[in-house]
Amino acid sequence: MTRVFSGIKPTGHLTLGNYLGAMRRWAAVDQHQAESLFCIVDLHALTVHHDPARVRRLSRQAATLLLATGLDPALCTVFVQSHVDEHARLSYLLECVATDGEMRRMIQYKEKATRERARGGSVRLSLLTYPVLMAADILAYESDEVPVGDDQVQHVELTRDLAVRFNQRYGHTFVVPRATRPGVAARVMNLQEPTSKMGKSDDAGPGIVYLLDEPDVVRKKVMRAVTDSGREVVYDREARPGVANLLEILAACTGGNPSDLSGVYESYGALKTDTAEAVVEVLRPVQERHRELCADPGFVEGVLRDGAERARAMARPTVDAAYRAIGLLPAVASETVMGVSAG
Repeated sequence: MTRVFSGIKPTGHLTLGNYLGAMRRWAAVDQHQAESLFCIVDLHALTVHHDPARVRRLSRQAATLLLATGLDPALCTVFVQSHVDEHARLSYLLECVATDGEMRRMIQYKEKATRERARGGSVRLSLLTYPVLMAADILAYESDEVPVGDDQVQHVELTRDLAVRFNQRYGHTFVVPRATRPGVAARVMNLQEPTSKMGKSDDAGPGIVYLLDEPDVVRKKVMRAVTDSGREVVYDREARPGVANLLEILAACTGGNPSDLSGVYESYGALKTDTAEAVVEVLRPVQERHRELCADPGFVEGVLRDGAERARAMARPTVDAAYRAIGLLPAVASETVMGVSAG
């Protein structure tokens, strides 16, 4: 069976973009058609200035929301990255295969480093090297597919390069994965800045619909969405990004096609109203299930504990093989040290 790995970073409250672009597909498709692992990649949240308590809080919230969207622990593995040591173990080996030039060419590093410097902050080394940790996340599980948005394709390409290079130098060790991208609404844009992605790490909230926003808050945000000059509702991502974003969101929520939907509306107001109601209805079952899970925290803890155990069992043989292949001396079991039995 095909093995799929996906991760979500606890750097902010999860958004409509996270749900329509990835999480809904994970629940509806991936966990049923593949051996799927879904990971809260909390180590990645440490690459920039952060509040430790907030990272823990958002990690738990992300895990709860993953289950609320329909992930079933009987069908897939849900776990927290830092609970499985193999991620960090493999990351260093891959750093010994990656190059400085590859890291500095990563678009997200350039963008985030520029923002950090503009704020007067220092850029952490982990921000430069975290694509290698992402590669370790994927390669440790012999993943065949990695469902990602457009902004993460470069990282999967790096993962492929590192896997091929390691295999060529040290012997075949890793499966070389491929990126898969969902279709419509793969990249939901900010309602106030429709040329920018609806990112969960952003501080400004008016253009971001969060999964736990109350229905009236959702309606207000959508009704205040930036549109474009003119009055005709036309689907044109380049010329009319605001209207195109609303049409894509509506299409993703209702199962329609953005181009077809554009011919249904004669005004921006009607489009916004229908889009707002569609988003409210899509989020309603997720929010209801989230409330149920919050009332039973022991269940979520159990899922994460069992998930980490399964993930560890899957990753350890591959990572141990990589240690042997690259030239590291295997550890000697304590009971055989100097020929003395532990008994």
